[in-house]
Amino acid sequence: MKYFDDFKIGEKIVTKGRSITEADIVLFAAFSGDWHQLHTDIEFAKKGPFGERIAHGFLVLAVSSGLMPLEGMAVLAFYGMDKVRFLGPTKIGDTIHVEMEVAEKQEKDEKSGVVSFMSHIKNQREEDLAILAMKVALHRK
Repeated sequence: MKYFDDFKIGEKIVTKGRSITEADIVLFAAFSGDWHQLHTDIEFAKKGPFGERIAHGFLVLAVSSGLMPLEGMAVLAFYGMDKVRFLGPTKIGDTIHVEMEVAEKQEKDEKSGVVSFMSHIKNQREEDLAILAMKVALHRK
């Protein structure tokens, strides 16, 4: 188990990959209520800036959080996200992964601290799709 105290500034983690499917987009639209045509209307999306349907930004964030290797960490809670920027579209069939670097550590008390990971969500071509600071509250040793 990896605790707050075990993380080092500059330490890097690369997650496994996961492909984004049409079913992911449809299910996310149904779950979130976001039926924007850019995600759900083939003909509309063909005429748009990406030439095809793309995944919702929040879907990409949700999938990326699921890729984080949290089971090996002494997680107390998800603490938040900062500086989220979407740099490119995530398309149906893209396989995304996350490259994370420990950017900051903040002690909260004698029992917990927050680790901030500068995270790059990338596709199979290593293109940045989104960047963000992902914050996780962890138990201390």
